[in-house]
Amino acid sequence: MGKKPAVEKRRHEVASRGGNDAASGYAPLPGIADEMVDNNGAIRPAWQRFLAGFGAIPKKELTERFARADRYLRDAGVFYRAYGSKGTGERSWPLSHIPVLIDEREWQALSAGLVQRANLLEAIVADIYGHNKLVEEGFLPPGLIAANPEFQRPLAGVKPATGHYLHFCAFEIGRGPDGNWWVLADRTQAPSGAGFALESRVATTRAFSDIYAETPVHRLASFFGAFRDALQTMKHSGDDRIGVLTPGPANETYYEHAYIARYLGFMLLEGEDLTVVNGRVMVRTVAGLKPIGVLWRRLDSAYADPLELNQNSHIGTPGLVEALRAESVTIVNALGTGILETRALLAFMPTICRRLLGEKLHLPSIATWWCGQKEEREHVARNIEKMVIGPAYSRAPFFDDSGESVLGSSLRATAKDSITDWLISDGQKLVGQEVVTLSTTPAWVDGKLTPRPMSLRVFAARTANGWQIMPGGFARIGAGDDAAAIAMQSGGAAADVWIVSDKPVERHTLLPAEGSFTRNMPGSLPSRAADNLFWLGRYIERAEGALRILRAWHARYAEAADPSQPLLADVSEYLAAVDIGTDEAVPETLLRNIDSAVYSASNIRDRFSPDGWLALNDLAKTAHRFHVSVAAGDDASHAMTILLRKLAGFAGLVHENMYRFTGWRFLSLGRYIERGLHMTRLLGHMSGPDAPDGALDMLLEIGDSVMTHRRRYNVNTARLTVTDLLALDPLNPRSVLFQMNEIHREVEQLPNAFVNGQMSPFYREAMRLHSGLAVMTPETMSGEFYNRFERELEQLSDLLAQTYLG
Repeated sequence: MGKKPAVEKRRHEVASRGGNDAASGYAPLPGIADEMVDNNGAIRPAWQRFLAGFGAIPKKELTERFARADRYLRDAGVFYRAYGSKGTGERSWPLSHIPVLIDEREWQALSAGLVQRANLLEAIVADIYGHNKLVEEGFLPPGLIAANPEFQRPLAGVKPATGHYLHFCAFEIGRGPDGNWWVLADRTQAPSGAGFALESRVATTRAFSDIYAETPVHRLASFFGAFRDALQTMKHSGDDRIGVLTPGPANETYYEHAYIARYLGFMLLEGEDLTVVNGRVMVRTVAGLKPIGVLWRRLDSAYADPLELNQNSHIGTPGLVEALRAESVTIVNALGTGILETRALLAFMPTICRRLLGEKLHLPSIATWWCGQKEEREHVARNIEKMVIGPAYSRAPFFDDSGESVLGSSLRATAKDSITDWLISDGQKLVGQEVVTLSTTPAWVDGKLTPRPMSLRVFAARTANGWQIMPGGFARIGAGDDAAAIAMQSGGAAADVWIVSDKPVERHTLLPAEGSFTRNMPGSLPSRAADNLFWLGRYIERAEGALRILRAWHARYAEAADPSQPLLADVSEYLAAVDIGTDEAVPETLLRNIDSAVYSASNIRDRFSPDGWLALNDLAKTAHRFHVSVAAGDDASHAMTILLRKLAGFAGLVHENMYRFTGWRFLSLGRYIERGLHMTRLLGHMSGPDAPDGALDMLLEIGDSVMTHRRRYNVNTARLTVTDLLALDPLNPRSVLFQMNEIHREVEQLPNAFVNGQMSPFYREAMRLHSGLAVMTPETMSGEFYNRFERELEQLSDLLAQTYLG
């Protein structure tokens, strides 16, 4: 109650200056959140400039600004994967448009506490996997380590090559209504969110570009630049590569893994991309095995090596622990560091800090009691109304543990009576934590600013100058007043965090300064990425081929409405042979090909432009919509034309924007092989002597060569002219020979096309097929030749896979 007069006075001042009353159409400021005011009820200086600018924005314009930010996130393809009773699915990044503003001086004090905490965590994990003095001297219960599922026994005694276990950490921190900060959880296993913080910053500045430009907000690029430089220094030799190790597209934060890899210029790798040879980690590339010196892992330790850790892991790399023992690779963070996230460890941090660092813990943890000790157990039982009881070994904070914790105040009287027995029987596995009331920050809800509970995720990186704290991060914003609902999986949102200075700030960039520079060649292409690029090309071309045939079929069906006509029946028979039916206007097979293209692209998000990804997803969404809404005949023909245009738009983006390096060649080879197969099959079926009337004209239409045929041949369509144009014309981008010319050109640029001065088996076979087709004439082309050439093209695809994609 003591704050209210000052708050109301300040609100009136802001409203008067900004003209923000609902009647005039300006954004109302009805709710004062804790983050906006100090202990005296006055608006914090960091918020004053923002609120003045915000209050002057008309509500209609504000809606447009927020839509602009959301559109950026959609266009960039920012998503996280949500898990629930209805399965998993990609969800758009839930941006809370109002940033959290913190004064630079306050942030500096907070950063100092987090640097101390990072050093403390490093000392703790070094002891756990080293001399184990904390257990020996009684600072940590033996069971809390030995029975902990995150304690990786094979790593005991294994020292990191750099001498450090931790290189990148995150901290969940919260502020109480009294203004004091404390740590809710430590994140050392594979901290996520740094990439999302970057994207949230870009999206938020789209909404408030004018306010942001006028506010001295610390930029984020310098943090990432310093960490990138630090990772470069960890390489063991100049030939070493740096990779971001991801569990794969099914992971909830896979988008961020791809984004960070692309942003920093590292390889995005999965466990199957790696192998260990003579104690060295190597990545399988199309140019052979290449050494990996640093892995920034984004998967849990236990899954990293099925040979020595979790034997059920299908996403790890056998022998990775062996490479760590040989000190030939640095893993960020070291395997086994997930034990530092153990919830019960928070109870021992103050005493451990005094023991290891000789100083008081500057930034306290949320009050925690491990119930494996009698005195602590009794304290929890006596104060059950103020407690949350949860699993001691859990790595999740109370608001993100999927309902594993029990709120003491919600227990019935009968349950409270038995709480002591429960704590005695299972105390070793339980912790009690004080119920916290998180401070609130403003969120835009139903057209007004509304206080919502929030916590911050803050990131720390080990650099050449010691630990560096990201000047910002992202805030988790509750969906309601319940602090337990701030997790993304519980409907929470994320807000950008602005660290506001009272003087101009430096504008950093990851781009090199002007002057001399080194042109870095793109990194070696992992075989898995090449495989996905190759099949992306094949699926896209396969979909285009199906669309062209279906469009021609439906156009003729619209005229006759009789599928039993010889030409329609013949083409239906052909389509059935390649598993494409005409019962549906937009058949399932076509959808599967497009969906397969999307899946292949999703596996190489780090190599895929946002524009290309957006175009491909737009194509897929349109195809699925047409599948349920389009009828056979003219409507279907028109729908196929729309899909072809969208597909051409995607192909154009890729063709115009993709760097012409090895990845481009595999994508192109996939397209050329598939287009060659498509046209070879069609010619074999529709240009023979038994083809029904109209087949040659339809063949020209499918091959997009009607006008070219009219210009080049002064006769009506005939088997020889159609064969010449669609099979043997080197200038027709739809002809079979054109595809073989392009295949020949791309193959000779691939790694190891020549081995010891001789053609590789794959290159030799491509040359043989190309030469054999180039000497043919229209008169010598027969159904038997087409059938044989189709088989040989498929065999060439298999040989490519054996040579480069295995």
